[in-house]
Amino acid sequence: MTTIDPNSAQAALFEKLGITKQAGTQKASKDTLGQSDFLKLMTTQLQNQDPFAPMDNGDFIAQMAQFSTVTGIQEVNNSIGQLVEEFDQARIATASNLLGHSVLVPGNIGRADEEGQLHGVLDLPEQTFMTQLTYYDAETNEKLFSEDLGPMGAGLVGFSWENIPQDILDLNKRIKIEALIDTGNGPEQLSPSIYSKVISASVGSGDTKQVLVNVEDYGDLDVSSAINFR
Repeated sequence: MTTIDPNSAQAALFEKLGITKQAGTQKASKDTLGQSDFLKLMTTQLQNQDPFAPMDNGDFIAQMAQFSTVTGIQEVNNSIGQLVEEFDQARIATASNLLGHSVLVPGNIGRADEEGQLHGVLDLPEQTFMTQLTYYDAETNEKLFSEDLGPMGAGLVGFSWENIPQDILDLNKRIKIEALIDTGNGPEQLSPSIYSKVISASVGSGDTKQVLVNVEDYGDLDVSSAINFR
């Protein structure tokens, strides 16, 4: 029976593919094979097979199935990449709809809105016997207004300063809010959350590419950290 030298067969296969074997290690110009490369390799393999011991049909089908699987995975990856890109565009479009609105952020600095009012929320840990709010000029620490809300139940409690003097509105002053509560253990301060205007929206860098909203007086914030909108 005629035998075929594996080295000769390999050399013939390389020659058919237009690959020149050189001394030393040569770095491949491509990291992956495409569909046309695979078909060319498969055709050459069939042409150079031992006629007395041809490739088994099962092996041939297995190679085709394996390539189809890899191709399918690549197509799925490409589709997922497109979906991620479209999802990012949809998220930034949604965030853009917040422009001109106000977002509730943890903080004690705020400004009057377009209606000349300042709104916020207190998260009371338990029932209070006294709940007091004091508003200051954030730059000079001058006391502007104080309000006693009285006893309040535990949970979220909204507050607002609606009759802000015109001179404060004209200057668009930054206002600092201090909350003082008494749950039975004496007066203690509580950090409020303030509604602040959304100025712009963008997509952050990195793998997560989180959607950011630029909030007046607070800078860029992850939109997922926003508590509420109005």
